[in-house]
Amino acid sequence: MKKIIILFFLIVFAAPVFAQNAQPWWLSLEQGKLKFRSGDYGGALLLFEDARRDRRAKYEQMERDFINFLSLREVRPIGDSLEFVERFSYERQYTAASSALEELYYRIPKSSFKNSAKAALEAFDKLKDYPEAEYWIGEVYRVEGELSLALAQYRKVYALRDTLEDTGFAVSLQYKIAGILMTRQEYNEMEKLYLSIISDFDTLWANAAGAETTRAAQAAAAQAAASQNSTNGGSPQPLPYAQSSASFASQSMTRTLENEGIGRFMELYRYNNRSVEQAHRRLGFYYAVQGRAAQQHLMFAFLIQNTIIIEEIMRRQFDFRLNDPDARRENGIQELLAVAQEINRNPLLLSYVDEVEYYKTIYYLASALYRNGKSAVARNFWNFLASQPQAGEWHNRALVQIRNPRLEPVVEMP
Repeated sequence: MKKIIILFFLIVFAAPVFAQNAQPWWLSLEQGKLKFRSGDYGGALLLFEDARRDRRAKYEQMERDFINFLSLREVRPIGDSLEFVERFSYERQYTAASSALEELYYRIPKSSFKNSAKAALEAFDKLKDYPEAEYWIGEVYRVEGELSLALAQYRKVYALRDTLEDTGFAVSLQYKIAGILMTRQEYNEMEKLYLSIISDFDTLWANAAGAETTRAAQAAAAQAAASQNSTNGGSPQPLPYAQSSASFASQSMTRTLENEGIGRFMELYRYNNRSVEQAHRRLGFYYAVQGRAAQQHLMFAFLIQNTIIIEEIMRRQFDFRLNDPDARRENGIQELLAVAQEINRNPLLLSYVDEVEYYKTIYYLASALYRNGKSAVARNFWNFLASQPQAGEWHNRALVQIRNPRLEPVVEMP
C-alpha cells in the first residue's frame, strides 16, 4: 500500500515537470525569438534547437504512422490511390494515419499529391526540416560574431526555401548572405549573388540586358557572315517584344536623366520594385569605388527609392505635385528639394531614407554621371546634397565636389 501511495505522489508531482517539455515546436520558436530580442542569445539558441528537434520528431512519428498504416494487409490492396487510402483510414478509425494526413494537408496542398499515396508519404520527409528555426540559429551565430557558422545556416535555409512558410523571405535571406559575404570581403561571391537577385526579380533590367545580348549576338553573326562574303546571315531578327520594350524604357530613362535633368526624370518615371533596390544600390556602390560602370544600377536604385517616397507622400497628401515648369528651369533640383522637404516632415520617410542610404545613393550616382562626362546633371545632384545638412558625410563631400569637381578615387578591393 505504501508503494502505491508513493507512486501516486510521484505521478502527480512529476506531471508538471514532464508537461513543461511537451510544448509544441512552434511555441519553442516564438519563445526563442523573445529571448533573442531581449539579448539572451544562449537561451534563445537552446529553444531554437528544441524547436528544430521537436518538429523533426513529430514528423518522423507521423511518417512512421503512415508507413505502418500503408503496410497493413487490408490496406495494401488499395494501391496508390490517396483518396481511397484516406477514406479507408477514416472509415476504419485509424486515427494516427488520418491525423497525419490532416497535418500534411495543412502544410501542403492536397492537390499537389495528384492522388498518390506514395507522393504524400515522400512529403513527410520535407516537413521534417524546420527552416525558420535554422534561420534563427543562424541569427544567433551572426550576432555572436560567428560569421562562418551563420553563413552556413543561411545557405542551409536557402536550400530549404521551398518549405518556408513565407516564400517571399527567400529574397531577404539572400541579402543576409550577401551582407556576410561583404563583411568577409568575399566580393566576387557577393557580386554574383546581387546579380542573381536582379536577374530573378527585376524583369525590366533582365529583359533590357537580354536585348543587349541578343543585339551583340546578331552583330557578331553579321560580322562573321560579312568576313566570309556570305549572305547566310540575312537581316537580323526582330527582338522579342518584352526585350525591345524594356530596352527602350531603360535607354529612355538614361537619356532623360542625362539630357533633360533630374526634375524631368522624377516626373516621368516610377518603378516600385522593392525586392531589387538593395541589390542595385549595393552593386552601384561596389562598382563606383572600383571605377566600373555604376550609373545604371545607381539610377535604378534612385528611381525605386523616389517612387516609394513619392507614393508615400501622395498617400498622405493627394494633391502633391512635382511638375512645376517655372521652378524646374531654375536649377534642375526643385523637384528633389520638394521631396526632401516632405521627407523632413515625415518620421517614417526619415527612417526609410536612412535605411536605403538615400543621400549616399545620390552622391555616387552624381559621381558616376561625372565619370561618364555628364557634369551638369552631376553638379545639380551635388548642389542638392549641399543644401541638405542632414545628409551628413554626403553633404560635406558634395561641398568639396562643387568647389573642385574630380573623379572618385578607384579602390582596389582585396
